[in-house]
Amino acid sequence: MTEHFDTLETRDPDERERSQLAALRAQLAHAKANTAAYAHLLAEVDPSKITSRAALAKLPVVRKSEMLDLQKASRPFGGFAARWDAKRGRAPLVFASPGPIYEPEGEAPDYWRLARALFAAGFRAGDLIHNCFSYHLTPGGAILDNGARALGCSVFRGGTGQTEQQVQAMAELKPDGYVGTPSFLKIILDKADEQGITLPSLRKALVSGEAFLPSQREAFAAHGIAAYQAYATADVGSIAYESEAREGLIVDEGVLVEILRPGTGDPLKPGEVGEVVVTTLTNIDYPLIRFGTGDLSAVLPGISPCGRTNRRIKGWMGRADQTTKVKGMFVHPSQIADVLRPSWSTVKPARTA
Repeated sequence: MTEHFDTLETRDPDERERSQLAALRAQLAHAKANTAAYAHLLAEVDPSKITSRAALAKLPVVRKSEMLDLQKASRPFGGFAARWDAKRGRAPLVFASPGPIYEPEGEAPDYWRLARALFAAGFRAGDLIHNCFSYHLTPGGAILDNGARALGCSVFRGGTGQTEQQVQAMAELKPDGYVGTPSFLKIILDKADEQGITLPSLRKALVSGEAFLPSQREAFAAHGIAAYQAYATADVGSIAYESEAREGLIVDEGVLVEILRPGTGDPLKPGEVGEVVVTTLTNIDYPLIRFGTGDLSAVLPGISPCGRTNRRIKGWMGRADQTTKVKGMFVHPSQIADVLRPSWSTVKPARTA
């Protein structure tokens, strides 16, 4: 499966750096001119002077953990959307991630840039993909749906839950592959085994949304499924993806990734674990610059044996903040506090002697 999505994946690293830094300057100028948030954050910044990663590292970080309060103060997107007014029109789709944190989706083909990750996982034009990411409120289902159709694949919108119906649809439609969380694929395969149903058409998978364990990979392989992982978020789309080399995750061509020391924000050397900070280069509708994901990872030295020359990271290695994931969905500390906080209408007065 030594094929590449395009020539961007195999270009000379120095050429990539020059091209991406030029795209960065254009994105900075666009964000500063077209969003209220970056007009403020970059007020003293001349985009044309950001000519290196060292210069980028001096710009402010906007963390996902802060986005909830930023959006509460300025609905709906905290002032970060470049397309949400009468002059420029509105993005055609809007989603809500846990928090809630709201995200727009623009009209660009492969808006979230997942076609590249799907291609690396073995998907090709003409494949039928069974999509088991949620289509309800959150953008998970749409992110993979968008990438799959950009690649030329057909999509069955399975969503989450209803395991027996998922098995039935797979048995009857015979999809070529699955996208969704690895834990739900395991549930589907276990249910199929329980019912004595074979799914011989299912030969590939791209999983995301939670940790992908070696035991899960082995279980899928035992069913004849080659599964690969992608690292993406609802805010910035694809960040990195796995190839047949299975040596870390290759950074997507549409982003710049930094690994920073939690607490200080200092850039870290390859191998050192820190927070994943992402700058989008192609998303003009919702440009996010130095967006702190709250996820932990580390840069791997060298390039992948698969021939892709971009930087690699180890993959998801935990959280730098107190946010956690439950069934592929983020749960914020403030949400837990809201659940545990008693309503004044239900609190009974203490008894006195």
